[in-house]
Amino acid sequence: MKPSPALGIGDVAEALLKEFPSVTVSKLRFLESEGLIHPPRTPSGYRKFREIDVERVRYILRQQRDHFLPLKVIRTKLNAWERGEEPTTPPPGGPPPETYFATSDVTLDAEGLARTAGVPASVVKALIDHGVLSDDAPGTNTFTDDDLAVVRAAHRLMVHGLEPRHLRSIRQAANREVDLFRQLAGPLLRHASPASRQQAAEVLADVAQAAREMQEAMVRADLRETLDR
Repeated sequence: MKPSPALGIGDVAEALLKEFPSVTVSKLRFLESEGLIHPPRTPSGYRKFREIDVERVRYILRQQRDHFLPLKVIRTKLNAWERGEEPTTPPPGGPPPETYFATSDVTLDAEGLARTAGVPASVVKALIDHGVLSDDAPGTNTFTDDDLAVVRAAHRLMVHGLEPRHLRSIRQAANREVDLFRQLAGPLLRHASPASRQQAAEVLADVAQAAREMQEAMVRADLRETLDR
């Protein structure tokens, strides 16, 4: 059987368009600039994609679309396969988003939040003033059960001598994490389809839990080292 003729970059984009409507020539050039694909070139400099090169592009695009893997992870997998290494076992999945993001419909005002958390009203006020706690709807002072969990955990820290101004760094770290995860799920969230939003929810629940486990392990190891000194 004769091998399939090599394709130009425009032909590849057109061939993949049905499965990947957003693929463009610029996208293919970007993948090449990032070192994920290496189509050979003619003496005059034109890219010529062999069948194996097209399949490599298809694999990359599927990993992005179906598994939402960042390019760094895809590059690592491709490099490992090129070295003949066995693919690693995929990690276990995270919690179902329906469970992870579950919340009650109950809302509380600041007074009710303090009463339910079992803390003085001054604690809630201090957490708001220092940006640790934010209104669910700014200016209305309505809070959810997530805010209740924040207040209870913050109070435990304050009992040991930490002040709300110290806890602000935890809030800032959480904000940075949220920004990072929003970027990760951004392409999925931009699609209006229920399937894309469900996949985004699964990704966010997974990375949020994994980040918590990673942080807890790091903190525990460092504190153990502190105790062993």
